[in-house]
Amino acid sequence: MSFAQLGGVTVHYRLRQGRVGAPTVVFSNSLGTDFRIWDALLAELGDSIASLCYDQRGHGLSDIGPTPYRIEDHAGDLIELASHLGIAKTVICGLSVGGLIAQAVYKLKPGLVAGIVLCDTAAKIGTTELWNARIKVIEDDGIAAIAGPILERWFTQSFRSETNPEFVGCRNMLVRCPAAGYAGTCAALRDADYTADAPNIRVPVLCVVGDHDGSTPPDMVKATADLIPGAQFSVIAGAGHIPCIEQPKALADLVRQFLASIPKTE
Repeated sequence: MSFAQLGGVTVHYRLRQGRVGAPTVVFSNSLGTDFRIWDALLAELGDSIASLCYDQRGHGLSDIGPTPYRIEDHAGDLIELASHLGIAKTVICGLSVGGLIAQAVYKLKPGLVAGIVLCDTAAKIGTTELWNARIKVIEDDGIAAIAGPILERWFTQSFRSETNPEFVGCRNMLVRCPAAGYAGTCAALRDADYTADAPNIRVPVLCVVGDHDGSTPPDMVKATADLIPGAQFSVIAGAGHIPCIEQPKALADLVRQFLASIPKTE
């Protein structure tokens, strides 16, 4: 296990070296998960890429830190982590809130970003009322109280089986997420809106979404892709909100093709 202290917040990460001159592919997890959601995808991609996975503050083995958060807090953690590790150029693959973090990193430090994969995310997700209501439930009753509806949006019906140990493990990961970190990130999602910034992105972008995504449906992701000049858009069949778990090979194929289109850096 590897940890870095970034501005008083200790962040858990895993770095794998890859081809010299290629940007490091950074994987940023979704709300209520940790970087283990990328394991199957990374297995499909193999050892040809340099990769950095990390647990966002308030998730996994990273510190919770002061709450509530802003997306800029999460983005600052990633920028500091890249600097700490001597990473000069990245392709950021962000899932859900991780996609908003990717957009924030590009806005704050565009020179760090050679490309972006926006996975099941958008320039703005949800409404103030939605996030405030969710925060209240979490604070009053805990994540387990709303785990069922969340998992329905995350995964297809066929995946959500008590006989599927992977589904049971994902549910455990969700309900064991620190409530303060989850609620703090809900506040960051509530306040984040990159609609006006999306047209200013000038690096290659791939937008992907599961066809059964109940959190950021295909139409929402497509609307964000339409805002970004030259962005690619793909729908992954047989997946909900977390295709890196349900359909890792399909997502890996799209990511591999996208990475091949990005110019090599020296």
